[in-house]
Amino acid sequence: MVEFTGERVIPGEVNDDLWNEHVARYAFARLYAKDKRVLDAGCGTGYGSAELALDAASVTALDVDPQAAAYCRANFPAANLRAVAASCTAIPFPANAFDLIVAFEVIEHLKDYRALLDECARVLTHQGLFVVSSPNKRYYAESRANTGANPYHQHEFEPDEFESELARVFSNVRLLLQNRSEAFAFHSPKLIWPAQARVDGGGGKPEEAHFLIGLCSFGPLPEPRSFVYVPKAANVLREREQHIQLLDQELGRTKGWLAETQAERDSLLALHRELQEELESRNRWAEKLDAELQAAGQRVMKLQDELAAQADGYETKIGGLEEENRGKTAWALSVTQELQAKCDELAECVRLLETAEATVVERTQWAQRAESLREELAAKLQMVRSSRWVRLGRTVGLGPVIDQP
Repeated sequence: MVEFTGERVIPGEVNDDLWNEHVARYAFARLYAKDKRVLDAGCGTGYGSAELALDAASVTALDVDPQAAAYCRANFPAANLRAVAASCTAIPFPANAFDLIVAFEVIEHLKDYRALLDECARVLTHQGLFVVSSPNKRYYAESRANTGANPYHQHEFEPDEFESELARVFSNVRLLLQNRSEAFAFHSPKLIWPAQARVDGGGGKPEEAHFLIGLCSFGPLPEPRSFVYVPKAANVLREREQHIQLLDQELGRTKGWLAETQAERDSLLALHRELQEELESRNRWAEKLDAELQAAGQRVMKLQDELAAQADGYETKIGGLEEENRGKTAWALSVTQELQAKCDELAECVRLLETAEATVVERTQWAQRAESLREELAAKLQMVRSSRWVRLGRTVGLGPVIDQP
C-alpha cells in the first residue's frame, strides 16, 4: 500500500487544487504522445501514465518505489501500459528506446539530478522530445516561508539555472511556465465542444511562475503553442460564492468557538495568576528555606571544622598517651622480669628453707629419740640404784660403779 506523505500524489487522497495541478501537466504532455513510445520517469502512482496511454503506442511507467509500481499495475491495467520499479538515474533500457520522455516533479528530488538528464538523453531518440518540470525556487521559497523548506527536495531550480542545466545535455531547449490563471468559459450545458483559447496580456516573468516546464530535444522542437487546461467549466464564481457562504458559516461557528475559547482563556488566565501568586509565595518560602539551609550548611561546616580541630587534638593526645603507655608497658615488663627473678630467688630460698626444716625435723626427731632413750636409761639407772641388791653389792664392794648423773 502506498502511503500518502503529502509529496506523492495518490488519487482520491489529495485536494482538487493539488490534483489538477499535476494532471494538467500530463494533459499538456499528451499533446505529443500520439502513437509514441513513452517513458514516464518518476511516474509515482501512475495516474499520469494512464493519461498518456490514451494516445500513446506504449507507455512505460518508471518509479524507484516498488509499491508505487505495484499500485500502477493494480489500478491502471491498460494493455499498452507497463510499470517498472527502477531508478531514473539508471534507466534499465537501451539507447534510443523512447520517442517521448516526461519527468514531472522528480528532478528536484534527486541529489544527482544530472544523472537523470544524462539517462533521459541516452534513451531518447534523436527526433524525440523530453518534457521535464520542477517548482520555481523563487516562488516556492515565498509560498513556504511559514512552513520551511520541503524536506523531500534535494535541489530546487531558478529559471536560468534550470534552462542552463537542460542546455548542457540537449541541443534545443524551450522554457515554458505553468501558472493557475483566471479564465471565462463558453460551452454547452451538456457537452463540451472542441475548445479554442485566447490568452491576452503577457505571460508573466519566469521568476514569478509557479512551475518551470522544459521542452528539450536533439532535433527540431515542436511548433510553439500555449495550452490551457480547465478542470471543469462550471460557474466558478458561483462555486466561490457558495464556498464563501460556507466560510461565513464556518466563521460564525469559529467566532462562537473563539468567544468560548476567550472565556476559557480568561478563566485560565485568572487561574494562571492565582497559580503564579501561589508559585511566587512558594518561591519566597523556598528562598527562605534555601537561606536557612545555607546557614545550616555553614554552621555544619563550622562544626565540622571544630570537630576536625578537636579530633586533631585528641589524635595528638592519644599519640602521647600511646607513647606513655608504651613506656609504662616497657617498665612493667622490666619490673615483671625483676619480680620473676625475685620469685625465682624466693623459690630457691623456700626450697632451702624446706630442706633446712626437713633437717630440723629430722634432728628434732633424733633428739626426741635420744631424749626418750636417755629418759629410758635414766629410769633404768634409777631403778638400778634403788635396787637393794645393787646397794648390797656396793656395800661389800661388789657390782658396777654407777656415777651420779
